[in-house]
Amino acid sequence: MVTEEIKTDDGAIDVLVMACGSGECDFKPRRMQRRAPGPDDIQFDLKYSGVCHTDLHIAAGHLNSLSATHYPCVPGHELAGVVTEVGANVTKFSVGDHVGVGCMVDSCLNCQQCNAGREHLCSRQNTATYNGIDKHGRAAVWPPGSHTLGGYTNKMVVHERFAVNVPKSYPLEAAGPVMCSGVTLYEPLMRFAPKESGSKKVAIVGLGGLGVMGIKLGAAMGHEVTAVSRNNKKQTLATSAGATGFVAMDTESDVEAALGSFDLVIDSLPVEHNIKPYLAFLKPDADSKLVLLGITTTWMAAAFGPKVFMRNDVKSSLIGSMKATQEVIDLCSEQNIQPEISVVPVSELNEVYNRLDESNATGVRYVLDIQGTLNEQTFDATVDACESIPPPHISEPESPPSLGGIIGQLFRLMTCCFCCRF
Repeated sequence: MVTEEIKTDDGAIDVLVMACGSGECDFKPRRMQRRAPGPDDIQFDLKYSGVCHTDLHIAAGHLNSLSATHYPCVPGHELAGVVTEVGANVTKFSVGDHVGVGCMVDSCLNCQQCNAGREHLCSRQNTATYNGIDKHGRAAVWPPGSHTLGGYTNKMVVHERFAVNVPKSYPLEAAGPVMCSGVTLYEPLMRFAPKESGSKKVAIVGLGGLGVMGIKLGAAMGHEVTAVSRNNKKQTLATSAGATGFVAMDTESDVEAALGSFDLVIDSLPVEHNIKPYLAFLKPDADSKLVLLGITTTWMAAAFGPKVFMRNDVKSSLIGSMKATQEVIDLCSEQNIQPEISVVPVSELNEVYNRLDESNATGVRYVLDIQGTLNEQTFDATVDACESIPPPHISEPESPPSLGGIIGQLFRLMTCCFCCRF
């Protein structure tokens, strides 16, 4: 079907979602609506949606001091599905194509960053896949004035610029996490250790969904990858993912051997922590980098702090461009790189949030089976199944991000950068 123009309210699309009504993160199935697809949009049926630790932070309101969560909240920025409708102007997709959507659904497309293909760094701010506001006209919502709905849903509408082609040879259940964890790790690897620069010594800190994917991508790009974890409980997981080295932070000899060893350290920990030990792992030269991925006050200080006050050793990174997202899914398809996943019914979403809050000891990425458990045939049964499921036990973050906390971390970063490298 080809859509000629944006429809009015009577053309809004009825969708099924898993939504929470407060920071308790008590997810229940409900019916909501999306805008109808316009001439530059595609509509697709969700088959799977990954669950990211960031989903937990936003749904629980952990980032309210910086950006408030609006309820009902429908998270999800690891979308994978099959195209069912294309607009008249669409050139990238056809009905039946496999498609993925990541962390953003719009940007201004006019600033220097967008013109350079770095939409994720849009100077006028991009629009998040969920809990976002339509700022630039390509992420309209229904009803008007509401916020974007993410991937915990059975149908999605998105501008073609902000979707990627998923090769049909690649399993759709694995594709969603590549839209987030895949590109989030691929972006700093390509920036600071591109394949053409030769093999580098890379350390990946943290073995959750992000870290495990980072090991696989780093190894595929020809680097010597070492995994860094609190203890040795995940050493087998790291080795199976492609790590050739392992550092257990509770083992003094491991830490001592790692000092001054790495060209690139990627820190994927999603909670507040001291980065000083990982900064000490860098080689003592100007080219080595510590890249922070987890949304913490330290990450925010590195991202937004005045660069003149810090050495160039600490960088921040978050998601990636549309070009990088297409590149990483193509790389994963070509080399059969798949994230470690566990596919679960949507009725288990509250329990998944419990597991994420407990630090995800398995290191897997949880993926919601949308096609099998969130459709008209299963909706009533899912409602009944969720009725008796209690909300997850989400702990409060140790130090919720705040402006004061970011300033404090900026000064701590300054101290770390100078003390650890001289």
